[in-house]
Amino acid sequence: MTSYLLRHLQVLFYSLGQLARTPFASLVTVAVIGISLALPAGLYVLLDNMQRVSGAWDGAAQLSVFLKRDVSERAGLALAQKIRARPEIASVNYISREAALAEFKRLSGFGNALNALDGNPLPAVLAIRPASPHADAATLARLGKDLQAMGEVELVQLDLDWIKRLNAILDLARHGVWLLATVLALALTLIVGNTIRLAVLGRRTEIEIIKLVGGTDAFIRRPFLYSGLLQGLGGALCAWALLALVLALLAAPVQELAALYGSRFELRGLDVSAGLALLALGALLGWLGSRLAVGRHLRAIEPR
Repeated sequence: MTSYLLRHLQVLFYSLGQLARTPFASLVTVAVIGISLALPAGLYVLLDNMQRVSGAWDGAAQLSVFLKRDVSERAGLALAQKIRARPEIASVNYISREAALAEFKRLSGFGNALNALDGNPLPAVLAIRPASPHADAATLARLGKDLQAMGEVELVQLDLDWIKRLNAILDLARHGVWLLATVLALALTLIVGNTIRLAVLGRRTEIEIIKLVGGTDAFIRRPFLYSGLLQGLGGALCAWALLALVLALLAAPVQELAALYGSRFELRGLDVSAGLALLALGALLGWLGSRLAVGRHLRAIEPR
């Protein structure tokens, strides 16, 4: 077992040496792989951050319950206390008719015009914030129907349509990312395969001599497989670095934009598990492309 591992370690360093002897070609291949992997990885990070934003909006969903105008303040407070006792409710804020009118005057800019009214046209409002485990669209829709059925309630307003549209767009984009990743994975396999094919053809005479002295296809194939694996791994590292650089450049502008909306949102890049998955994917694609290319061309090379 130790001898087997030592042989593989020896081939690994030999493959590194072969790549180092052609630095320009190796760097170009690694860069192409890195850019190709960075595209789906970047879209994955973008969708992940958008999902975090939409999740925050879901958690901040609020129902506005407009009471009938003939409901007294005492009855409104009693209704607020009754709703507050429900397990799916986090908080209920009672806004009296007078407080609603004062806030409307302050925010609308029509204070002088509203002073000319004979009475207060606004109803009392219950601002209801659901508990986080019950903030999904289906639960909120059921809660809205329950509240609408109460005799003191005139109207329940809950605007979740735009959140549903956003989630639908995110689902569509997620499928698009997987499709793009599949296409680029095929392209990367072909890129690595073509690079290894050129390496095999460049060492044709050496391969023929090795076969003449009894070298097996597995022995000949091994350094090429390691070369493909190393190129794929290097491309994945390049993609991770490119993605980190882009996120670092965008971090400050995104924080400034989020601050304008009173949010502390920060861009989040690939976590350790996603980064390791990217490295494993790059190495696997490099190995696979090399395996396909070497297996095909070794069969065509026979000593004369």
